[in-house]
Amino acid sequence: MLIKKWEKLPPELQIDEVRPYWERLRKKNFSLFWKRVFDIFVSGICLLILLPFFLILSLAIVIDSRGGVFYRQERVTQYGKHFRIFKFRSMVKDADKKGTLVTTSNDVRVTRVGKFIRKFKIDEISQLIDVFRGTMTFIGTRPEVPKYVNQYKAEYLATLLLPAGVSSSASIMFKDENDMLDKAENADDVYLNQILPIKMKWNLFDLRTFGFWRDIKLCFVTVFGVLGKKYDKEVPNND
Repeated sequence: MLIKKWEKLPPELQIDEVRPYWERLRKKNFSLFWKRVFDIFVSGICLLILLPFFLILSLAIVIDSRGGVFYRQERVTQYGKHFRIFKFRSMVKDADKKGTLVTTSNDVRVTRVGKFIRKFKIDEISQLIDVFRGTMTFIGTRPEVPKYVNQYKAEYLATLLLPAGVSSSASIMFKDENDMLDKAENADDVYLNQILPIKMKWNLFDLRTFGFWRDIKLCFVTVFGVLGKKYDKEVPNND
């Protein structure tokens, strides 16, 4: 997870808009080392504890609808690398070929079991596997599909300096994202032009203020958010 030297970064990240974020994070390699240690230790323990639950949920998913246990959509993580995310399948088989890449709360592609696991964010728990493998981290910018990453503004590319995350300030503030997309005639357009820019302000704020203990705080904030606590979407000023 440690930040590479500037000349070792992918060419698309070696731009002026990314450099200030790289300079800040490069000074935080000690914190990034402990961030990775924390990821391995906590994800490993959680996977062991949750194994029986994973088995029960897997059985419910395959009984409910045809298809595999996991939804392995391609996403983008640190340095622009592509990986296939682990998410418990909450939609019908080949759902991404039958609609948009974003999901609304009333999406007909969502299965009966899927409605339950999406309501309580249970489909995200399997990303513990990605955290343990190192393709993701607990706190970081949520992984986007290549289609959206290819439309990033130059500054947004700074979020690719760190691994994609299970949770972030942006995902906490926009936990009601599906409700917002429900009202949209074109969900993809609303996501790219209205929701993503605000989320990216939060993601870039997280990069500027990164610290190991701040990550720990955001882990607790995530839990409170899932339990129903509301947070202000206004991005704090921090240069």
